[in-house]
Amino acid sequence: MSHYIFMRIEPLLSPDEFVGLDGLTHLCTGGEAPWLKAQDGVYQEFARLKGAGYAGRAEIYERGERCRERMGRLWGVPADRIAFMPSAAEGMNWLARGLTWREGDNVVTTNLEFPSVAYAWRNLRSLGVEVRMIPHRDWIVHENDLLAAVDARTRVLAVSHVSFYTGQCLNLERLSEGLQGKGELFAVDATHSSGVLDVPAGLTDLTVSSSYKWMLATHGVAPCYLSERAEGETKATSFGWHNLAIWPKQRAVRHPEVDEKPMPQRLEPGNPAMMVVMHLDKALEVLLGIGIESLQDHARSLSEEVSAGVEKIGFTVISPKVREGRSGNTCFLADDAKGMQNRLAERRVLCWGEYGRVRISTHLYNGSGDVERLLEALSELS
Repeated sequence: MSHYIFMRIEPLLSPDEFVGLDGLTHLCTGGEAPWLKAQDGVYQEFARLKGAGYAGRAEIYERGERCRERMGRLWGVPADRIAFMPSAAEGMNWLARGLTWREGDNVVTTNLEFPSVAYAWRNLRSLGVEVRMIPHRDWIVHENDLLAAVDARTRVLAVSHVSFYTGQCLNLERLSEGLQGKGELFAVDATHSSGVLDVPAGLTDLTVSSSYKWMLATHGVAPCYLSERAEGETKATSFGWHNLAIWPKQRAVRHPEVDEKPMPQRLEPGNPAMMVVMHLDKALEVLLGIGIESLQDHARSLSEEVSAGVEKIGFTVISPKVREGRSGNTCFLADDAKGMQNRLAERRVLCWGEYGRVRISTHLYNGSGDVERLLEALSELS
């Protein structure tokens, strides 16, 4: 597999910009990203505003709206179609709760899906709704297989843009095109692509992503895009002061009826985790400053280096070989994946190993030097 000729790749952002990376080869963003040192200032700013009363809260909200606008830019959609949810799992579950289901309906997904995508529909089985888990073929999920499973009773096609297990990047354009005119909703978890690959959220009806991996923020906020069509076909299932038109109309006295607010508040019944939103805003400033095309090209080029190197050592790579199918995650099979993760960590190389495969994640602070250190450590262990 040594037919690749690689130019040396340097990090897009120095590892010195992150906390704790001195002497460490960090290749596990797919599990947990390192922390930007610039986030220290965000915390100090939040602390100042938190104690500044009404004016401070208003400024915190302004930062939230800036973050919403930046998320819209990252995903190529209007900012007012982006809501802040507590987790990516809640985005899929909101859709499952909000649609009106009939016996005989179905959901199409894959059998390599992350649990929060595969099982968001769990309670629908009692209503007679089928969940079709389309099998992979030699670790690759084929878009045509997914589309072939869609029929007149399919309500949702739900997938991860990038697989947590194999690193495969599905072709959302192909899936969206194949669904045209059929009436199904297209739901995507972009947790392993947002911040490192181009996410064309406008092709979907729902796109949601965690913030603590490739977007370089932390837990507690998951931006969620909802299309106008999906908004029209779903009902809200959680209510509070933030997504109902209570003030100033009702003032202090509650009325039997109250109007619902449209997007983006519709998916936000209460305050989002505003400190985390501010951290996400700072991370988006960094990512957008570099540019998603540069980030995507960087990650895929490093993936090619990782893939070629581990195959040469003798491991079986289960990530796609074609460039457009690659992501920041490159995965190979290992019987004792957790043990390999731990032995690499002893050599100051961090990766993620579980369930029979090792996942190597390469992001903007990684370069060819990190790949070389990984391959040297793997060679020692083989």
